[in-house]
Amino acid sequence: MQLFKKTSLDFMGARYKAVIFSATLILIALGSLATRGLTLGIDFTGGTLVEVGFSQPVDLVKVRNTLNAGGFKDVVVQHFGTSKDVLVRLAPREDMKSSVLSNRAFAAMQKVDPQAQLRRVEFVGPQVGDELTEDGGLAVLYALIGILIYVGLRFEYRFAIGSVIALIHDVIITLGVFSLFQVEFDLTVLAAILAVIGYSLNDTIVVFDRVRENFRKIRKGEPLEIINIAINQTLSRTLMTSLTTLLVLIALFVFGGEIIHGFALSLIVGIVIGTYSSIYVASTAAVMMGISKEDLMSVKKEGEGADTLP
Repeated sequence: MQLFKKTSLDFMGARYKAVIFSATLILIALGSLATRGLTLGIDFTGGTLVEVGFSQPVDLVKVRNTLNAGGFKDVVVQHFGTSKDVLVRLAPREDMKSSVLSNRAFAAMQKVDPQAQLRRVEFVGPQVGDELTEDGGLAVLYALIGILIYVGLRFEYRFAIGSVIALIHDVIITLGVFSLFQVEFDLTVLAAILAVIGYSLNDTIVVFDRVRENFRKIRKGEPLEIINIAINQTLSRTLMTSLTTLLVLIALFVFGGEIIHGFALSLIVGIVIGTYSSIYVASTAAVMMGISKEDLMSVKKEGEGADTLP
């Protein structure tokens, strides 16, 4: 028994509504990025990371309030592995060296539990943070350029541009969610965004591959009709893949602890938006650029179709 029955939905008939919806989301995301920006983690801003082991399970609110009372503002406190292990991220301070900052933070946490043990201290300088910011942006840019070249060679340049537009659409909206809700953006989130690019591209290529195949099989079909057929043919595969992946990610988000909340959240948002963009954005962009069956149909060999002549 199939979970999804064969569908015949008119996806392309709603393409203008999809364009308005996507444009609205992108404007909101860009507006938030311009006004609120991203809450960059210690990987990008520089600072001090302190890992402390407590003798018994500890309340994060109590630890955070103790640090605030000790003069540590805008501190990030989260469990690391177990409820006895706490990871503290401290913003850099010009009036205090990182070593002194970490020692004072640990001394403040010993007020919560005198038996607390200092497990690890890491320092990330501002220069390293700037390099990571630049390298992370370049990684996303190079990925998009590579995808543009690959899809252009495999399919057709209109499909290549459409796929890159869909990927940029996914990245902007995912970043917009992090900016809008001020979720910390660190290297794990950047890695998740690169993974979203690959995931979304895979869905888009599956649809484009079926579109190319249908262009060659359905000789009399119009582009919109053929693209609709291709999306409906791949819909069950797309939804099944997305749903099973989302189940795992939701479990990670709920039960994985605060340390991977940003990673799981970025993948959840990216997969939802990526599934939507592979159905609407990429194909709509190709249609708006004037893709036609002549662009993808193979050259007819001499004598082909002679048996159909009267």
